[in-house]
Amino acid sequence: ARYNRETLEVHYKGKTIAEVLDMPIEEAAEFFAAVPAISRHMKTLGEVGLGYVRLGQPAPTLSGGEAQRVKLSAELQKRSTGRTVYVLDEPTTGLHFEDIRKLLLVLGKLVDGGNTVIVIEHNLDVIKTADWIVDMGPEGGYGGGTVVATGTPEHIAALPESHTGRFLQPVLARDGQGLHAVAGRSAAKPAKNSAATRKATPKKAAPKKATPKRATA
Repeated sequence: ARYNRETLEVHYKGKTIAEVLDMPIEEAAEFFAAVPAISRHMKTLGEVGLGYVRLGQPAPTLSGGEAQRVKLSAELQKRSTGRTVYVLDEPTTGLHFEDIRKLLLVLGKLVDGGNTVIVIEHNLDVIKTADWIVDMGPEGGYGGGTVVATGTPEHIAALPESHTGRFLQPVLARDGQGLHAVAGRSAAKPAKNSAATRKATPKKAAPKKATPKRATA
């Protein structure tokens, strides 16, 4: 057993340490609501889409996207200087849409605070929220590596030579401005310090065309 009998005899609000560490972060935020030093961290972890992760989950079992969001949560606890560049590689991997929406709101706040956020991403619901896209391709793996186009999501969607644009066009038509609408920011022109990039993954077995991957800001 991980804990000896004496340790498990100690309870806090009716729960042992083993039971506390088995809680999802979302539940722990409520459990520790009266302890600001703890609840603040739980709230931030939930805001970046980690509410489902259990407190005692070993770090090596976290996915790459989850690990990045843990680091992002730690950064959000610090005082913002408005001069930080955040680089995230597919942070939405494995997330449901509602958690993606929460993460986009957090990233939007960082940009609104004067910071720059660069996200490499396949998810079209994330790509459509970028202020600026750098579309790399035209294919994946050895067929990529070239800057196909740069511009706003609307501009990229109108380019016939962009595979990303072809997939992005119906998403924009269906959902409008994405984060620009969610976070209340204007989509008329790109923010001065934000950039979004779609990049093809450099792998031999990368999909041929449907790999809209970009770094967003």
